[in-house]
Amino acid sequence: MQVWFAGALTNKYTKWVALVFWLVVVGVASSGAKQLTGVEKNDAVSWLPGSAESTRALDKLAAFQDPNEIPTVIVYERTSGVTGADFAKAKADATSFAGVEGVQRQVQGPFPSRDRQALETIVPLNLGSNGWEKAVDIVNGMRSTANSGDPGLTAYITGPGGMAADSGAAFKGIDGTLLFSTVGVVIVILLLTYRSPILWLLPVISAGVALTVAEGVIYLLAKHAGLVVNAQSAGILTVLVFGAGTDYALLLVARYREELRRHHDRHVAMSVALHRAGPAILASAGTVIVGMLCLLVAETNSTKGLGPVAAIGVAVGLLVMITLLPALLVICGRWVFWPSRPQEGSPEPTTTGFWARVGTRIARRPRIVWIVTSVVLAFACLGIADLHATGLANNEQYTGTVDSVTGEAVLSRHFPAGASDPVSIVANSAQAGAVVKAAANTDGIVAAAQRGTSGGVSFIQATLADAPDSSAAYDTIDRLRSTLHAVPDAGALVSGTTAINLDVQRAAHHDRNLIIPIILFVVFLILAALLRAIVAPLLLIATVVLSFGAALGISAQIFDHVLGYKGADTSLPLFVFVFLVALGIDYNIFLMTRVREESLKYGTRRGALIGLGATGGVITSAGAVLAGTFAVLGTLPLVAFSEIGFAVALGVLLDTLVVRSVLVTALNLDLGRHMWWPSRLGKKADVDVEELRGAEFSDSRST
Repeated sequence: MQVWFAGALTNKYTKWVALVFWLVVVGVASSGAKQLTGVEKNDAVSWLPGSAESTRALDKLAAFQDPNEIPTVIVYERTSGVTGADFAKAKADATSFAGVEGVQRQVQGPFPSRDRQALETIVPLNLGSNGWEKAVDIVNGMRSTANSGDPGLTAYITGPGGMAADSGAAFKGIDGTLLFSTVGVVIVILLLTYRSPILWLLPVISAGVALTVAEGVIYLLAKHAGLVVNAQSAGILTVLVFGAGTDYALLLVARYREELRRHHDRHVAMSVALHRAGPAILASAGTVIVGMLCLLVAETNSTKGLGPVAAIGVAVGLLVMITLLPALLVICGRWVFWPSRPQEGSPEPTTTGFWARVGTRIARRPRIVWIVTSVVLAFACLGIADLHATGLANNEQYTGTVDSVTGEAVLSRHFPAGASDPVSIVANSAQAGAVVKAAANTDGIVAAAQRGTSGGVSFIQATLADAPDSSAAYDTIDRLRSTLHAVPDAGALVSGTTAINLDVQRAAHHDRNLIIPIILFVVFLILAALLRAIVAPLLLIATVVLSFGAALGISAQIFDHVLGYKGADTSLPLFVFVFLVALGIDYNIFLMTRVREESLKYGTRRGALIGLGATGGVITSAGAVLAGTFAVLGTLPLVAFSEIGFAVALGVLLDTLVVRSVLVTALNLDLGRHMWWPSRLGKKADVDVEELRGAEFSDSRST
């Protein structure tokens, strides 16, 4: 970024142009932002890669059943034995359910269980492609009908329809919950950071503008360009825009405040601040954007969709924070910092504050500090052995108890565990009989039957002996596929909820193994170009990876022994890695660009201490904001969100307070100019660590 360009954004006239421009843009984008929920795809099918067997089977299954149809199971239980009156009630309910919106085929049941303690009714519910939005109210109405009458007969709604309704209820209002919680966290941290009752408004307003515009852009792409958006990526977008955007705001405001102490004209001060802080902000945002776009190589559609969604959010946040926020700051003037307004000629406290003193202490024994810190973090990484990121069963997905999970347990006590969610098979009609026989004889399959034929393809359903979301059921799917693929000329394909979930899990493992190395390589290239060195980027990436491992290891122990979570979603390691590496490297960029700037004047060791003292406060605040915003995900009643939020928040705090401030600073002090090899700065004479002990750096300058 050039000085003239920075000044062009913040002079006496263009500041008003920037303000009007963003007011117009946010006004246009707000309409699309309000409709974003309407284009979300939250069904498991939309997460599948096109190459998965389940996806190929679904294309052929469309001739037999609408892909939007979800069997909704009502299970009645009376442990003393169902009565004739119970059966009559269930039959009357079935007649009532036939008139429910979305029921287009015959309701099946009620069917009594062998032990005569339960009844099962299956309602084929079809609410369209966005039916999950309607499912909550419709299923609640069905639940009210089923539970009316004798309190001795309990009723639950489960199966895919019940699960969809409970999932919809968990996601209902997610945007508002996340937005208000995130804004609240940001406001509190900014108030503590700035100690001003006014200044916090400008970053929050800017972040709100960025989120609205980003949602508007994403809505257009989802509606007209096939971008896959779901509640997960939309929720992460809110957190990411506010977290990352506020981080950039903190860095810019801190540098602007420094320059206000050196310049009389606030427009000049902002021009210099943008010129000095701009490269670090651009590099940080660019790293996150490129890191997120690496997700485009994923097989899983939901992960692939998250990449551009997150990248758009960060890109818009960057544009807002380097155009609208500077305009608002210079429009308001120095009074916005009240009651501690920075005056020209006043000292800058950050270079003699807490972090400057921390740096001085590290300088006494830098090698011991980085070795001990590395060993402690490496030890924390060992906890990853207890992380079971193999997917969450239905009864493990919620932080509380939901009706569909309870109903699934009741159903499995009285009926074959897989009865509520059968396996779907398509095969060539000429070999349908052989396929049915082979399926029925497969270990883990209770029964198999042909349901119809169309266009030379037959539709077959098989009932699992185990719960559809269990590891035993997944093993059965593998056995079934192996058996059916061996039937000559059958062309058999296996789908259904269990098969879909299995394919999603395997795609997630593939994505993790592919994307992590790509992101590491891309981040290395960005750091090497920014710092014009090789040693420093390699060490910085190593520290962030160490921070990621420690965060995941500690999180695994807390999930298991404190929170009582049974497992983790298969996407957890990849998502935590992406966010911690892409976002965690930001703090190293903030620090190391300042260290490099000071090293050009004072040498690396002194530059390291000046850089830590000058950026310590703002980076700590930025880390607290980002950790707080991701921790907000824990307010949702979903284990997957809670785990991602907790692990990322912990990793950010580790990176901010330990890795960046202690480990990286100690490495800078120990290696000195060798950090910059092979650039010319690597040959610049340096101050010996011994001469730095007890030194004060109040004379640091960053013009």
